[in-house]
Parts: sequence; C-alpha cells; structure tokens
Amino acid sequence: MTDLSTMFVSPATAMREVIERIDRTRLGIALVVDDERRLIGAITDGDVRRALLAGLNLETRAEALLKSKADAAPRVPITASEHATKTELLDLMNRHDLRHIPLIDSDGRVVGIEALSNLVSEYQLPLRAVVMAGGLGTRLRPLTDERPKAMLPVGDRPLLEVIVDQLQQAGIRRVSVATHYKGDMIERHFGDGSDFGVEIGYISEDEPLGTAGALAKLPESNEPVLVMNGDILSRINLVAMLDFHRSHGADMTIAVRPYQFQVPYGVVRSDGIRVTAVDEKPVVEYLVNAGIYLLDGAVCRLVPAGQRFDMTDLIQRAMTEGRTVLNFPLHEEWIDVGRREDYARAQSDFGGKPRGED
Repeated sequence: MTDLSTMFVSPATAMREVIERIDRTRLGIALVVDDERRLIGAITDGDVRRALLAGLNLETRAEALLKSKADAAPRVPITASEHATKTELLDLMNRHDLRHIPLIDSDGRVVGIEALSNLVSEYQLPLRAVVMAGGLGTRLRPLTDERPKAMLPVGDRPLLEVIVDQLQQAGIRRVSVATHYKGDMIERHFGDGSDFGVEIGYISEDEPLGTAGALAKLPESNEPVLVMNGDILSRINLVAMLDFHRSHGADMTIAVRPYQFQVPYGVVRSDGIRVTAVDEKPVVEYLVNAGIYLLDGAVCRLVPAGQRFDMTDLIQRAMTEGRTVLNFPLHEEWIDVGRREDYARAQSDFGGKPRGED
C-alpha cells in the first residue's frame, strides 16, 4: 500500500524534492495539494524530464512545473470517486489512456490513488526487451575468466538476473538475450525464463556483432523494442520512458545522463588573439549515452545482417534517414558494471533481494 503522504508536494516544493517523491513511490507521479489535501495538479515523471530538457533547474518550484506543462495536458488531472468500482476505474483509464487515477472524497480531498498495474494482475508493457550480454568483460578480469560478465554475482544473484527481475517488475514479459562469450552458462541458468516470470529466447553470436548487430536476427515487427547493455544497472522508469517515446513520436529514444568533469586549468577564451575571459578550472557538463534505448521496429530493420554494427552506427544511420531520435534524461541511479570500483558499488546498491521478498 502506497503511503499517500510520500506523494504529496506543495506548490512551493522544489523540483529536486518532486523527483525524490516520484522515485520513492515508483508510481511515476507526484500530487500537488493544498494544506487541506485538495488536488491542485499532478506532476508526472515525463513532466520532470521535459522540464529538464527545456533547461529548468532542480530548484524550480512545483507551481512553475505545472505552468510549464503542455497546453494539451489538463492542469488538474482526471480523478475518480473513492467509491468508484474497478470496472469504472478501468473504463476511465482506457478512455483517457491513464496509468493511475487519484481518488477523491466528497470534500474534494485526495484519499487514495489507483494504478493500472493493481487493477490488471497480468499487466504487460507493450514492448519486448533485448539484453546485450555477449561481451568479454576484459576490464573485469580475472573475475570474468570463468564466467561471462552478465553472470557475475550482485549480492546472491547474477547481474543478468537483477536486470531480468527489473524488466519483469516493469511489466515486460518477453526478453531476448544476445550471447557470445560463455553463452551456454547463461542459457543453463535462465532456461526458457519461466522460473523468472518471463519468456526468454537467445540470440547466439558466433562472432561478436557489436552493440546492435544482434537486432538483425529479431523477427520483423512494428512493436517497440527496449535494448539494454547487459552490464548496466539502473532504476530507470521504463513505463515513463515508453510514454515519453510515444508522446513525442520518436523513432528512437536514447537514455542519457549528465556527466561532469572539472578542467584542471584556467581556460582562456578569446576572439582571435584578443582574450575575452578567463575561467578558473571550469566544470564542463555533457549528456552521455546510458546504454538503454527504445527503438521502433522500422529502426531495427536498419541493422545489416551478419556483420558487426554498433549502436552508435545505428543512431547515425537513423538520423541520416531522417528518423526522429530523442534524448530521455535519467535522474535515477545508474551504474555501468565495467570497472572494479563500479562493480563494488553495484553490490551495495543493487545487491539486495528481489522486490516483494522478505
């Protein structure tokens, strides 16, 4: 049961705190209420990411976030009576393409929230996932001398099992795993996936095909495909990513995260030979590829068969052909388990038991 108080924010709450509330409940929404718990508006995960892309900073107040929402989006969200039946709630969600509805009492106060995943026991996210798990893991040797990187333990489970569990929790039921180095170890552990709540198939690479080459072996479909590197651990909200992808009409969406580094010297700026400014050890920030992608089926068909092809190649080809390629900014935790220090951090941050277990 979600503690409603964790979802409530005031109009003066900073975006930083709004993000923390959204992440804490995992429902992808924060409710803006007054002192009497009357609903003023709702801020979704997608609203936050659009605001970040638009350049709003983390101190932006919730009331300003509400004003920045698209004109087509209702300022006050659709609600239902606390006495609404399951059928009525499902009908409302279907008609308005909603994943959750705040429940209101007779005085207009928020007394609950209902999520689509609670109403539909076998809720499935309408996409398939491909996990690229064929890498040699050379940076982690000798840990990977006897097992593929995807099978390194994180807590008491293999890394790939943590990823599969997160996909299953998000509502994804069909997963393909691309394998090469010691792929038989992966197949023996996961089998057909039934013990893990998903259907798992395997794309075996006789020779390494890069970070996108295995996509050429997928059956043709117009269904969206989630592609993840097999050494990435993140608490990314995949439902929000799919909503973002669809609502912006993207052909390809790339999860990105900010990366900062400090230049260890004073940077001299100039106009020709004339000095215009000197910045002492400035901090530079870029958006970097997080190794998580959403692709429409037509983009998958751009991958040539039987040859090495990296995701950077696919991104460039998609843009060359005029496809819509967008950024999806990550504010959730993210670890690239490729170095010893990052692998150690994964143990503490992701080494617990699967959600729902004591």
